[in-house]
Amino acid sequence: MTKVIVIGAGLAGSEAANFLANRNIQVILIEGKKVQRNPSQKIDTYAELVCTNSLKSMREDSGHGLLKVEMDKLGSIILDAGRQHAVPAGDALAVDRDNFSAEVTKRLHGHENITVVEEHATDPNELILKYEAEACIVATGPLTSEGLSNWIQKEISNDDFYFYDAIAPVVDADSLDYSKLYFKDRHKPVSEEEGLEADYLNAPMNKEQYEDFIKELVESKKVPAQNFEDYKFFESCLPVDIMAERGVDTARFSCMKPIGLEMPDGTLPYACVQLRKENLLGSAFNLVGFQTRLTYGEQVRVFQKIPGFENASFLHLGSVHRNSFLNSRTLLNNDLSSKKYPNIYFAGQITGVEGYTESAAMGLYVAAQLYKKIKGEQVKPWPVECGMGALVNYIMTVPKPTPSNINFGLLPQVTLTKEQRRDRKNRKRYKKEIASQRAREAFENFMKDYLV
Repeated sequence: MTKVIVIGAGLAGSEAANFLANRNIQVILIEGKKVQRNPSQKIDTYAELVCTNSLKSMREDSGHGLLKVEMDKLGSIILDAGRQHAVPAGDALAVDRDNFSAEVTKRLHGHENITVVEEHATDPNELILKYEAEACIVATGPLTSEGLSNWIQKEISNDDFYFYDAIAPVVDADSLDYSKLYFKDRHKPVSEEEGLEADYLNAPMNKEQYEDFIKELVESKKVPAQNFEDYKFFESCLPVDIMAERGVDTARFSCMKPIGLEMPDGTLPYACVQLRKENLLGSAFNLVGFQTRLTYGEQVRVFQKIPGFENASFLHLGSVHRNSFLNSRTLLNNDLSSKKYPNIYFAGQITGVEGYTESAAMGLYVAAQLYKKIKGEQVKPWPVECGMGALVNYIMTVPKPTPSNINFGLLPQVTLTKEQRRDRKNRKRYKKEIASQRAREAFENFMKDYLV
């Protein structure tokens, strides 16, 4: 009987192990929590929810809801156990952490096709030989143990294994006031087509606006380092609030420098916030260089002081925290197997997705792709119109690893009717409804022939 090793019993590892075991694959599930927990872990049971207890929205017209529809169709153990131990949370799926984790652990331990090994893995290739396995899935999350981290650096990633992620906020393009913004790429001449061709949208500031903004950054509330974090920032990736603390002009000569960003009237702003398209559609923008330690509430308050951001809606907010994740675009194949060792797969947050639901979804995706390979069938990319396909497409195309949650900005653009475009009040809702319906149909049609 075919064997597969799964390293890590977090959300992604639990999903992968359960998916394969349900298809008569013998799974060797290796988890080291009982030997030694990492600094963020508090309990010995599996699928531990370290931060919030929320698995986010269940609404099908939301990104997280869309992902849940797809996960359900693949037999998600995380969602099933989550609903069994849900607590009231409106449209969101929130759970009793301890009972939820205990439920997942009980199911995995009780599965006839899963053998649990309690140890810290260090070398996937040696484990494949030891257990005579077909493949190994590494699903060890952002705080991978030192031994395995060293192996990944030596054998897989070299300098492409990132220990700190610096995430800038992403803003919904529809929520910006474009009368105060302009498209222009640094140093490129402005042309009549600039608004269509430029990759960057710019928010100019005069001296008074800039100095007030810097003052707010300095005085704002920050998230303190946790006891398992050590704030050591790369100079090339400093949080914008640290730049502000270093001096009033530091940001103006760094991420907010105006050089080469002349406004449409030809004048140079005193400072400028650059927004980079988060996707090819231009439906979301990343605030360039705006990694931050500000609390979420403070980010919204302070960043809405940027011209054009007065009513800004953020798809996700910024953060800086200790992390370990791969540059999937350069190191992995589309099925998230290693280019160097094709029988070693990576799943979950280590691949460059962010969030509970996203990590679990990637466990299912990898397990499904590996199962196709085990059966000797052709492995294909999943439609970018669906949630899982969009997530994989994102991590496989983003130039620099920047973990992302699921959001509609990752999906291809939808077409609205003339009447829908004119209805500004409901235009955003129309887009979500159409994208959600299209995603469900794309996933259903693909899976009819793919996983039978």
